[in-house]
Amino acid sequence: MSRIERVTAAAYRVPTDRPEGDGTLAWDATTLVVAEVHAEGMTGTGWTYAPAAAAGFIGEALAKVVEGRDALAIPAIWDALVRQVRNAGRPGLAGYAVSALDVALWDLKARLLGTSLAGLFGPAREQVPLYGSGGFTTYDDDTTAAQLTHWVHDLGIGRVKIKIGESSGTRPARDLRRVALARRVIGDDAELYVDANGGYTAKQAVRQAERMREHDVRWFEEPVSSDDLAGLRLVRQRISADVAAGEYGSDPAYFTRMCQAEAVDCLQADATRCGGYTGWFAACAIAAGHNLEVSAHCAPNLHLPAAAATPNLRHIEWFHDHQRIEAELFDGAADPSGGLAGPATGGPGHGLTLRADAAQRYRTA
Repeated sequence: MSRIERVTAAAYRVPTDRPEGDGTLAWDATTLVVAEVHAEGMTGTGWTYAPAAAAGFIGEALAKVVEGRDALAIPAIWDALVRQVRNAGRPGLAGYAVSALDVALWDLKARLLGTSLAGLFGPAREQVPLYGSGGFTTYDDDTTAAQLTHWVHDLGIGRVKIKIGESSGTRPARDLRRVALARRVIGDDAELYVDANGGYTAKQAVRQAERMREHDVRWFEEPVSSDDLAGLRLVRQRISADVAAGEYGSDPAYFTRMCQAEAVDCLQADATRCGGYTGWFAACAIAAGHNLEVSAHCAPNLHLPAAAATPNLRHIEWFHDHQRIEAELFDGAADPSGGLAGPATGGPGHGLTLRADAAQRYRTA
């Protein structure tokens, strides 16, 4: 038995390279909470994108649940963590903290067994499709065009997504103009996706989709709030683009409700929110039971090993903000050139190592 000796957590606040915003939120920095689990001289690392308080919550409420346990018995630890956060509430900060720990536990297990995490999970594919994601509503046209040009024409990524639904859906004309700009920049062959972040009403989303038809938009993410399952279903029934949602899911019941409601064509899941890799595979099984594919939301490097092991995967979101942070704070970030990326297989664990110099620069707690 490999007993877990110590659990630590820290938060790192990384400013954006320029102001970022979507249909319903704006920000100028992103906080990364990193959890580390130590056993037999090895360290497993996991992370989530959450308020810095999640690091304190790990130390205050969760470390004692993990320390002293068998590092290989992840299902038992995960179950104990879920029970521990009952009164704190499974969604939100507590769930994000559990997610970071679960990822760290799987990374540690692979390292203890001397294998890559991709090898431990078992591959369904060697390379994972991805799409470039950014195109924030705060960008001017030149910035949007430069980002799209880099993804499609420089890196050869054949799928890209921009944000729409600006100012909670109150600027539909600018949304449409930006969609037209995106199509002109990427050309006819690349797939164009949009994400309203719940900024529209259902009928408004349908009208916008009709106006976007000439630009061949293939993916309409969160046209309405992900809590509005009836609205998602209505939009899905009325438009030709695939409707996607699920990024805020925290537990199997959430994903089951969304699938049973026939609200999406592709289920999104985020391992940094839904319970780590353990929660990810549960969500993927639920989607498969409803004949749906899944798409990994954000945190691209974290998702790679699990996504490669998921038969019903569609793609990973190569989110500009998170990819920039992961490449800055970790050694081992993947290369998205060609629209495909593979998990690390040449060493133990997920293949990413926190860089001490970068961590010191951005640490807040």
